This record gives sequence, structure tokens and C-alpha cells, in this order.
Amino acid sequence: MRTDEFDYDLPEELIALEPSDARDGSRLLHLRATGPVHHRQFRDLPNFFGEDDVLVLNDTRVFPAALKAIRKAREVGGGGDVTIDINLHKFIREENGETIWRAFVRPAKRLAMGDKLFMPAGLTARVITREGPEADLAFPGSRDEVLARLDEAGEMPLPPYIARKRAAGTPDRERYQTVFAEKTGSVAAPTAGLHFTDELLSQLEARGTQIVRVTLHVGAGTFLPVSAENIEDHQMHSEWGEVSAEAASALNTAMTSGKRITCVGTTAMRLVESASSGPREIVPFSDETDIFITPGYAFKIADRLITNFHLPKSTLLMLVSAFSGKSRILAAYEEAIAERYRFFSYGDACLLERTT
Repeated sequence: MRTDEFDYDLPEELIALEPSDARDGSRLLHLRATGPVHHRQFRDLPNFFGEDDVLVLNDTRVFPAALKAIRKAREVGGGGDVTIDINLHKFIREENGETIWRAFVRPAKRLAMGDKLFMPAGLTARVITREGPEADLAFPGSRDEVLARLDEAGEMPLPPYIARKRAAGTPDRERYQTVFAEKTGSVAAPTAGLHFTDELLSQLEARGTQIVRVTLHVGAGTFLPVSAENIEDHQMHSEWGEVSAEAASALNTAMTSGKRITCVGTTAMRLVESASSGPREIVPFSDETDIFITPGYAFKIADRLITNFHLPKSTLLMLVSAFSGKSRILAAYEEAIAERYRFFSYGDACLLERTT
């Protein structure tokens, strides 16, 4: 299939640059397997759940991965101090008392192997490789120690379409994080989960809905556009995820008893599909996944998906098109634009039902 088959025109003013006043105050577009679109409020969500439902949450936690650093003037080679923008996007390894992260750096051409970078809160790093816009940076200390320092030194890594318009602020520390975030490792929020409140989750549990938690650490590649002319030629980024033995057992028991599985976000969806061993079967999983879900994919686990509106020509728009049908998704997006829904990470949500 051609990438331009997943394009649509979005008025710029519909891109949400700020979160809604209340997490559950967003709108909810409900697209059933058949029939017309229904327009709801996200706080109405419990009305669509009961004791025959399972809700799958991604409990990853976003860390402040956006940094400003100073590369000091070199003794050899000339040039003064240079300000470098850093966006950490992938943990590589711990070795010899250092933690190595891969990062997008700008301006990349001003960095060379061996350069030392100085950041707020006394955080430092050493450039060990650079290729194109990316560099591997070695930070003194363990992964946990570096993450603790990043809480002081870094800013929340807002999506590019927000970061180009405004700087990250204190409110983003709370709102670009789900209320159920637990395991640190993401450089982008699992944004469908941003709409949930503790009260809303309690309402769902009071209706008998079972909640299962999995973990997928979201990478910056989630924002990368598909540049290939044909989607089959796109190289998907990889992300680390885990479905615990307890979570796999709970999901298998639920599916055996005929319960309906609803994934909160494309991240949870990609993870459970990666861990599936067959239709309505899942096994424990702890590994990288680069699963690329496009129309024609046979879904094995999820019956419904809660998700936000996705960028044109993106892998996530291809995923929801696979789930609910390309023509139905694009028609629903047209209706959402006409109804002035808010789009992307801080925008409104959809409740999608599987058509295949």
C-alpha cells in the first residue's frame, strides 16, 4: 500500500498544544464495528464497560529526557562554547560505572567523539559515538542514578509539534504523565492513558471491569513520519516491553471465559500483539518489539482500542486503519475535523471497535 493513502488535511488550529482543563474532560469519538460515529465525553467511558470487560493499561513512566547542554570550547580545533539540545530516546547499557543512552542531538555537527557535555544540576556526559543526528552519550553512574539526576536537569520531552510552538513547563510534569505511571523508561507518553483519572478507574472497577497492567517504554520513533513511498518499505523503530507472567495469565483466563479485551493506547495494543502466541492466546514477554501493524493484519488479542487521533501518514494511523478499516477511520477523522475535535497527544480520544 502507498503511504499517501493514509494522508488527510488537518487545520493547524486543531492541534492541541495544551491539555484539557480536566483529564477526563476530553471528548470521545465512538466508532463501532458498523454504523455511524457517536460523539461522547471521555468521562462517559464507564458506560461502555462491565464485568465482561478487561482494560489493558501501559504503566510506563515518562522521564525528563529533554536537556540543554554546553559543549565547552575545545583546546584543539578552535571554536567557543556551543549549546546542544539533547533528547534521550533509548537506553543502551550500563558498563564500567557509566550508563549509555542514545540521543538526538542538535546541532549534531558540533559534536565529536570524546566531547564532554555539561548540563544543569551538575549532570555531565561524554560523547562516545555520533552518526547523523544521533549520538551515544555516557553518563557517570547507574541507570537509576542518572534517572534521578534527570529529574532535576531535564524537561518533559514534549512531541515535536508542541515543542516547536512552546517550551515544556511545570504543568507538563503532571499532565504529560498518566495517573497510573509506575515504571520509568519512556520518552513519550502513552497518550490515550492521559485521559484517565483515579476516580474514573475506580468507577470502571466498581462496574466489575478487570484492569491488567503491562509495560512498553515508548521511544521517540513514535513521532517519526513514514518517508517510504510504500509502507512495506518502512523500517519500524523498536521499543522494550514486558507482559509479566501474572498479566499473561490474567489475560488468558479472561479470553478463555469470553471477556472483551480493550487496550488503552496503541502501545498496549502493539505489546499484547507482540506477546500473542495465537488467536486469543498470550505468553509472558520481556524483549524489544518492532511490530508494524498495517491493514491486512490479523489481530489476535484486542477487541477494542482507546486511542487519540494520529498524525497523517504515521504508523499509528496505519494501525488504527488495520483495526477499524481504513475508509471508516479516514471518514471518522473527517467528521472529527468537522466537529472541531482536538488532535494528537494532548487532544481528544477515540473508542474503536475491531472490524476484522
